[in-house]
Amino acid sequence: MEFARRESPYWSARVAVPGLMLQVLMALIPAAIAHVWFFGPGFIFNLLVASLFALGGEYLVMHLRKRPPEVALTDYSALVAAALLTFALPSLTPWWVTATGALFAVVVAKHLYGGLGFNVFNPAMAGYVVILVAFPMHLNLWTAPRIGDIDYEYLTVLQTLVFTLTGSLPDALGFDAVSRATPLDVMKSGLTGMRTVAEIRANPIMGDFGGRGWEWIGNFLAIGGFWLLIKKVIRWHIPVAVGAGLLVPATIMYLVDPGSNPSPGFHLFSGATILCAFFIATDPVSGATSPRGRLLFGLGIGFLIYCIRTWGSYADGVAFAVLIMNMAVPAIDLVTRPHIVGHSEKGDSP
Repeated sequence: MEFARRESPYWSARVAVPGLMLQVLMALIPAAIAHVWFFGPGFIFNLLVASLFALGGEYLVMHLRKRPPEVALTDYSALVAAALLTFALPSLTPWWVTATGALFAVVVAKHLYGGLGFNVFNPAMAGYVVILVAFPMHLNLWTAPRIGDIDYEYLTVLQTLVFTLTGSLPDALGFDAVSRATPLDVMKSGLTGMRTVAEIRANPIMGDFGGRGWEWIGNFLAIGGFWLLIKKVIRWHIPVAVGAGLLVPATIMYLVDPGSNPSPGFHLFSGATILCAFFIATDPVSGATSPRGRLLFGLGIGFLIYCIRTWGSYADGVAFAVLIMNMAVPAIDLVTRPHIVGHSEKGDSP
């Protein structure tokens, strides 16, 4: 009598990679809508360009590696990298800048190390840093939030599309008329100029905690992040640790000298803090693996973000913090390796 037998593993995963990536993309939709509402249609154009070149780069590399391209194209990981990169870029970004970041993210940061599951660095943040180094001027073209009492010249959809394709503004407009500094830039330059936090917050771009418009995007990102937690797409360790690593030193410094140190709420709702905590740092490939390792990984990211914002040359430090901690992941995994039941710490049986 013969019995049917299945080869190991006997239990298949309940959710495949494409399903997880689609859930991440869906969790980003509310924040993407808010981004378009407050900062204009440039987000949509950037997303289309980033997605096109990310998928194109994925297809090209898989073809060169003589592997079926449809396997990589249908796991949606390239689209996730493109979406995260788009959130980090200003609405007014020429297509070649976005394309450079997307291609580097997929071709170099992802496939140079073997493809999905083998990348050492977070692809989206690697692509962003390349843009930051190669095209620093274009990352300063952030538009002001579409709120009535801010003096600002808003571009139409057609004018935004023309700028995306050509990098040129209408003849009557200059970059000073259509771009504004981000809340983090305003705060950093103001503190460098020996102004107090209260004086800096009088700027109309500032909101209740962070920047106007930015706060709403952060709220929607948090909603999407909590949805991922509920669906168990991500775990709580890294989001909590990133928040603690950033907010604990920010709170201490704010209590010591509130005149020269922004509040913890400002750090939380400005820049890419919430995006990092729920969507960037939680990348399962480039992050730590054990629960203790995730806590150390997240704490390191949060603390580095605070250090870069406070003492570094950049207003926001999310990308550098994530990439630095990506390099530390092998050491973190080594020292936080879970103890195997029935074996001593040296690997000897009792």
